[in-house]
Formats: sequence, structure tokens, C-alpha cells
Amino acid sequence: MKSVIVCASVCHGNTRRVADAMARVLGAEVLSFGEADPAELAAADLVGFGSGVFHGRLHPGLTALVRALPEVRGRAFVFATGGLPPAPFTRPLARRLAGKGFRVEGTFSCRALDTWGPFGLVGGINGQRPDAGDLAAARAFAERLWAGGRGDGPRT
Repeated sequence: MKSVIVCASVCHGNTRRVADAMARVLGAEVLSFGEADPAELAAADLVGFGSGVFHGRLHPGLTALVRALPEVRGRAFVFATGGLPPAPFTRPLARRLAGKGFRVEGTFSCRALDTWGPFGLVGGINGQRPDAGDLAAARAFAERLWAGGRGDGPRT
């Protein structure tokens, strides 16, 4: 199974840490949205799209990449990190991916260090996140994705 994870991790490396945890389970290559080739993503069996939350949205570069993708028939997932509960922020990108023909198999989100705006005045919030528990949850999420594509349980 060819897996690729496209990650927009521009402030503190939080999203990249989550992407790397998932990639180890999936045997996936992790790329920035600037490195990703739409044709390569369309040919992959499973593509993950992840970003920190910026002004209530996922990174605009990631959204632009998804807009540029051709129609596909692969599987996808979306993940996010943020200072506030980031779960609802994954929905617009998941809908856009479904509109491109991807079978979106889930979303994952976790809290992470956030120093945007007023949070920066107090040194940020969630300074220790993503923590070991968050990364374990990311790996467990990836194992479910792996099992769903292979049908033979988690990759070891």
C-alpha cells in the first residue's frame, strides 16, 4: 500500500510530530504541501492531509493543494493540531477531498502548543502538547487506517 502524508507544520513542529508518528505506522513518506505532486498523491492508495489551525482554518497552502488535485479514487484522512479543540476545523477539507473522489476514512485532531495572538502574551497554551498520549493516539488512528486498507491488522 503506497501511503503519503502531506503536512503543513510551520510554527512549532507540532503537526510534523503527529505526521511522523502516523508515517511510521503507515510506512508513509511525509511531504510539505510545497513538495507534494498532485499526480503522485492521486496515484497513492492512502493520503493524509494535516495542518495546524491558523485563524480557525487549516493552512491555506494545504487547501490550495487539494483544490489542484485531479479527480481520484483513493483513500484519504485529515488531521489537525491546535491550541483549541481542532476537530471541527478538519471538516471543510474532508468535504473538499470527498468532492475530489477520495474516500475520507476519518479525521484526527489533538491539542498542541499555540502562541497565536493573546496566547503568545502568556507564553502560549498547551506547551507540552502533543504529548506521548497524543502521539500514541495518532499511531492508533494510523493503525486503524492501515487495517482498513490491508484487512490484516496493524502493521508491525
